[in-house]
Amino acid sequence: MLVDVDDAGRATRLRGDPDHPVTQGFLCAKVTRYLDRVYHPDRLLYPQKRVGAKGEGRFARISWDEALDTIAERLSATAAEYGPEAVLPYSYAGTMGYLQNASMDRRFFHRMGASRLERTVCSSTGGAALRRTLGESYGTEPEQFRDSKLILIWGSNTMATNVHLWPFLVEARRNGARMYVIDPVRNKTASLADRHFAIHPGSDQALALGLIHVILRDGLEDRDYIARHTNGMADLSATARAYTPAHTASLTGIAADDIEALAREYATTKPAAIKLGYGPQRSERGGAAISTVCALPALTGSWRQRGGGLQMTTSGAFKLDRPALEMPELQARSPLGREARMINMVRLGRALKGEEECPPVKALFVYNSNPAAIAPDQINVLAGLRRTDLFTVVAEQMPTDTAAYADIVLPATTFLEHTDIYFAYGHYYLQLARPAVDAPGECRPNTDLFRALAQRMGYTEPCFADDDDRLIDQALGSGHRFLDGITRAELEARHSIRLNVGTPGEPFLPFAEGGFGTADGKCDLRTAAEPYTPPVESRFGDAGLRARYPLELLSPKNHHSLNSTFGYRDATDTETGMVHIHRVDAASRAIENEDLVRVYNDRGSVVMRASVEAVAGESTVAPGVISAPAVRWPGRAADGRNVNALVSDRLTDIGNGPVFYSCLVQLEKCGD
Repeated sequence: MLVDVDDAGRATRLRGDPDHPVTQGFLCAKVTRYLDRVYHPDRLLYPQKRVGAKGEGRFARISWDEALDTIAERLSATAAEYGPEAVLPYSYAGTMGYLQNASMDRRFFHRMGASRLERTVCSSTGGAALRRTLGESYGTEPEQFRDSKLILIWGSNTMATNVHLWPFLVEARRNGARMYVIDPVRNKTASLADRHFAIHPGSDQALALGLIHVILRDGLEDRDYIARHTNGMADLSATARAYTPAHTASLTGIAADDIEALAREYATTKPAAIKLGYGPQRSERGGAAISTVCALPALTGSWRQRGGGLQMTTSGAFKLDRPALEMPELQARSPLGREARMINMVRLGRALKGEEECPPVKALFVYNSNPAAIAPDQINVLAGLRRTDLFTVVAEQMPTDTAAYADIVLPATTFLEHTDIYFAYGHYYLQLARPAVDAPGECRPNTDLFRALAQRMGYTEPCFADDDDRLIDQALGSGHRFLDGITRAELEARHSIRLNVGTPGEPFLPFAEGGFGTADGKCDLRTAAEPYTPPVESRFGDAGLRARYPLELLSPKNHHSLNSTFGYRDATDTETGMVHIHRVDAASRAIENEDLVRVYNDRGSVVMRASVEAVAGESTVAPGVISAPAVRWPGRAADGRNVNALVSDRLTDIGNGPVFYSCLVQLEKCGD
């Protein structure tokens, strides 16, 4: 992106770089207004200490020296009394850069011997499924979608979450391509598609098996590609035999005739591409769903064709040297002398309740995340954050719900105010960004924060003196062919550089001739040969749960916010405070548009405003499904909760991810 800065050094405008082949001069609706966050009157500018009760959000300004001394003293005391594993870092992607996300911070906590965090809340299930089936977590480049003749958007609201792919889809459609959306919700992307297939939540694996059944039954597979570049065809064929169109229709809610037609159209249209979103992986059977969908382009040989294949993410192509950034070997120098225990971030609530193996979590260090809003099992998360014996540090840009529970709050920089290198989920360009404006107040980047803390803790290893440029050089030094010739100097001069994928000037066809990242270089179809098992919390799951809680709750991404990033905006709060209900489900409960409703299950309840289908606009749902866009700031709700109060901390079949979309609830009108 480009940043306009006035003579006073203030950023005045953000816009897409017209010379970038993917950004093409425009930004998404989320980021185009990012300056309202940078210059928001509530922006955290100075270190603070808590002076009220936890959760009240009452703080007094202190100096950085006092903050760092306090943190070092408390962490050291916690480690001495309970062991260093009693300290838990909690973070995720933050501003999305390598340095501020996972470099000096990881070194610091490794050296301390703190508990390790299994960072799974977003994409771990899908990534694990891609790697076990394809051996890599990358695929078709976005520019090739313009050459597709059939595009299946599966579990993705591309207009909201991948808008820079949209121009290529528009170009393809102008050239005669058809675009279909497979999604339980008629979102904005589905409303613009040629066809929307309203699938039952959590049944994506069943649909993929049904498509495979028809393709194999009718002999539409690419037998040469299968023979040369796959393993496990016999296993997959045996499993798919049971998924007739009629049986698949009963599981997915998509008509048998439509399944027949879609399978034949996908297999016979050349090229056909799948844009696979993150939605299907957020179900209890999410890993199996992703693996089975990934089998489709191998069966039809569409990896061979420009404009074919599949893209879920391109992030796995950014082969930077993460061990050099994170230095896990420092754990050997910690008091433990070994790897510390691993705690899954999805299960923060039970960790704070003391249900993990000893020692108990006595200190929590939160950065690049807002667990009070985004974590499942929210009731227990909030109860844990209220513990008076839990020392909590939060590094943040805004006064989030999590920050309200902190003992020490530290002001963090935005992406406009620090150095970092950035990868992508949806293209193959690596980017370097330098600060465009000075950090306001006393805000510090994470790299500076953890360098300073390491000094306070007495860590003398030379790695804690590495500056940001040194970190960049280390990250680029992996030796992988995708990074050949890409140096910090080159990034400085050009800002963004395409990875060395494919032949220069030619489309990148990652698996046209096999070359999968599996041990034998072949697509592993055995990973797609598991029979479909409905999620426990689904219309075909546990009968007792269904009787009490007959509605399937989805919490897809809100069109105008990045997870919880913009929860302070009134418009975002309004959107994320709504639950979309089909008119049949509303009528049976005497619920009308704009009524207050209570959505509940055994884990908790949340009060929301009803949006009944007739006036729900772009978020139409089928009977039996309700949709509540995420993620609301709980503190802005009258009851202090959002839909994550309803979501279990169960884990997915692989990847240990969250099951946000496997959630049964009931709802009722609760007055004005």
